[in-house]
Amino acid sequence: MNKIKKQISVCYQYRHLFQQLVSKDIKLKYRRSFLGYLWSILNPLFTMLVMIVVFSHMFRFDIENYPVYLIIGQTIFNFLNESTTMAIYSITGNAALIKKVYVPKYIFTISRVTSSMVNFLFSLLAMVLVFFFCGIQWNLHFLFIPMILLQVYVFCIGLGLFLAQAAVFFRDIQYIYNVLLTAWMYLTPIFYPIASLPEQLQDAIMMFNPMYDYIMQLRTIVLEGLFPNSSLILKGSIVAFFTLGIGLWSFFKSQDKFILYI
Repeated sequence: MNKIKKQISVCYQYRHLFQQLVSKDIKLKYRRSFLGYLWSILNPLFTMLVMIVVFSHMFRFDIENYPVYLIIGQTIFNFLNESTTMAIYSITGNAALIKKVYVPKYIFTISRVTSSMVNFLFSLLAMVLVFFFCGIQWNLHFLFIPMILLQVYVFCIGLGLFLAQAAVFFRDIQYIYNVLLTAWMYLTPIFYPIASLPEQLQDAIMMFNPMYDYIMQLRTIVLEGLFPNSSLILKGSIVAFFTLGIGLWSFFKSQDKFILYI
């Protein structure tokens, strides 16, 4: 408990650096871009339109309110993709600073995930626009959406910390993870109904794919107007904080050796 309090205190002391790192990542992403932050809204909309043409017409998935179904899965998974991919380079990419001064190293990783979270919040505006044009009825269950986003954020921090420390010692992790992300995307019911898969594969996805839990919680609220199943919430929360625990444990265990490899 004392160690946790100490880390929280240290993190608070470096809050201004944390804010600067998040701000820098966001500004760099849109540097020299004519539309700037507007791309956070336009990009998911354009991607959604392309996927609607491909999957609702060519593959003919019969899903009610398919644009809403699609953009929910697409937006959440894109956050996972961007945040964890950026986190991989958070330590190796700041090697010069880490070698010169003492800074809590986990700040670099958490700031990358947080800057992606800010971009994710911008992209939610695109989701709201789709909700509006598709005639989605708002209900009180929408108030639970921030808790779903918190689950995803905590999960991505944990995974990001694990990947960041692994990339210091094993640089090929970045290439392996890109392949795994592609497989992960296709094994998540983003653009297809899970019922279209074989029953055994459905069970495996529902059991072992945490992104299914987060996406389904949001779809239940938006598309069905119902509160998410308690088992989905419980499982999503447990997986998120378990992943955070693994990420923190692996990061703190190996961080003293970073200086020898970066």
